Amino acid sequence: MPGRHRYLSHRDLLTLAYASGKRAPLVLTLGYCGLRWGEAIALRVKNLDVANQRLYVEENVVEVAGTMHHGTPKSHKVRAVPVPSFLMDMLVRETASRTGEDLVFPGRDGGYMHRTRASAGSKSWFKTALREAHLEPMTLHELRHTAASLAVQSGANVKAIQRILGHSSAAMTLDVYSDLFENDLDTLSKRLNDAALNSFVPSAFGAEVPVARPGIE
Repeated sequence: MPGRHRYLSHRDLLTLAYASGKRAPLVLTLGYCGLRWGEAIALRVKNLDVANQRLYVEENVVEVAGTMHHGTPKSHKVRAVPVPSFLMDMLVRETASRTGEDLVFPGRDGGYMHRTRASAGSKSWFKTALREAHLEPMTLHELRHTAASLAVQSGANVKAIQRILGHSSAAMTLDVYSDLFENDLDTLSKRLNDAALNSFVPSAFGAEVPVARPGIE
């Protein structure tokens, strides 16, 4: 529900990635690029566009009763997702010896990785990483929420978030992450105030009043 998501800070996410060891690139991709689990494990080396700092989400894998079902992303559309340079460098190093068709995040047998459990009582590398990073229990899917939060903090608008996450519409993005955009109101008021102050000149009464500058409408 809107307002009930959990978001990690940059520091939390980087700490969690460090605690994840060899899974660090996966954690960072989920936390900065907002891929769904099935999209991440289906990502191939050929989907990495180093020159443009993008990755292309073209496939999705759903695990049902231990069987992997391959298909298209939830939106049935290919989407381009921006990748921070440091993370792209990490992914390039990680996949340097692989071919274009190889998976970026393969399982032990080289095939699709099985979903990592984070439920109470289960044991997994992710739960261990959370504990070592001194973070409260969460699911891998919640890293998708973190990606949305960090993107908004970096100045992304709702349309950009929609495209990154692969939502069907901006309205859906607003419904899911309405709490994130509440802060936009504070940012907007501050920017309006700063812009107005830059147009103010001292009046004869010692106060400041808005006066239009020549050439500015």
